[in-house]
Amino acid sequence: MAELTFQIEARDSQSKARAGVVQTDHGAIETPIFMPVGTAGTVKAVPQRDLTDDIRAQIILGNTYHLYLRPGTSVLEAAGGLHKFMHWDGPILTDSGGYQVFSLSDRRKITEEGVTFSSHIDGSKHLFSPETSMDIQRSIGADIIMAFDECPPYPSDHQYARESMERTHRWLDRCIKHLASNGALYGHDQSLFPIVQGSTFKDLRMASAHAIAERDAAGNAIGGLSVGEPHEDMYAMTELVCGILPEDKPRYLMGVGTPENLLENMALGVDMFDCVMPTRNARHGFLFTWKGTVNMKNEKWANDHSPLDPDGTSPVDSFYSRAYVRHLIKANEYLALYICSVHNLAFYLDLARQARQHIIAGDFVAWKDSVVPQLSQRL
Repeated sequence: MAELTFQIEARDSQSKARAGVVQTDHGAIETPIFMPVGTAGTVKAVPQRDLTDDIRAQIILGNTYHLYLRPGTSVLEAAGGLHKFMHWDGPILTDSGGYQVFSLSDRRKITEEGVTFSSHIDGSKHLFSPETSMDIQRSIGADIIMAFDECPPYPSDHQYARESMERTHRWLDRCIKHLASNGALYGHDQSLFPIVQGSTFKDLRMASAHAIAERDAAGNAIGGLSVGEPHEDMYAMTELVCGILPEDKPRYLMGVGTPENLLENMALGVDMFDCVMPTRNARHGFLFTWKGTVNMKNEKWANDHSPLDPDGTSPVDSFYSRAYVRHLIKANEYLALYICSVHNLAFYLDLARQARQHIIAGDFVAWKDSVVPQLSQRL
């Protein structure tokens, strides 16, 4: 069992972008990286084989809250952890359940002890504390586990954002203490990432980033962004925080975002990203391509027999035509969910790979500035 390490292999001379390698017990992760979201132990509509072979995902996510409710920790422990349960050999990262403090605001109550949730499944009550979050993530067995935090809504007033941030820091210390006395269950390392909070207030983000940096964790996360704030505020907060967090540790920007968001935040020094956007948009027939975004429901594609994305790297991009995929969507065929999900995830992973190549080549900013206008077009 080896602790997570991070090695920077190249830095871009025109920005803060860097290319590196995160090493875990379940394999290496080349950064910058996009991590597909597998909330309940599955990346929606995509088999694990395709994640490996077609999408070339290096790490995926699970969600502590959802996996705790279904299938439950007893099932996961009997299976030997989530890796064996879902037959995934690569690294896994788990959210702590803290995002549900934000997203289930009508179903929870926050106290110093933790957060009491009403299950979205049956209404039953459950308490998530820093300690229970760590225990559940130990049962899941993820390689990277997140500290339990509160993601405040946007907008928040300064007082609430400060109180929330300070509580998040206190919860972090409880997470660290609990893990120190309770080891991993399955013979591989589990590395805790603290989370910087502070809403869009410069003084709070600086204070939180300094507090997180002092904990000297294996990696660090930036939370509480992409929750409704303008993109300019997201970039400003990310730039500020990346200037404080340690250079030699991976930086993970949680829940972000569009292809443009990924590239702009890479330029600010972020290494790791996740977002439900590729798969969620896919299920609504909305595709990302190198020439811009495509709404496959539009009539204009009904007799377009060109490849789904002529510049795409996934087998589905050249195998299926736009006319055929539109037909599947309009006919409510399940195959459409698979094709569109594989396509969007493959695009996001290809975007990260190409960004890495351009960072190493030394022309990342010029490349980024040339592709961002294309990516934001609607075809």
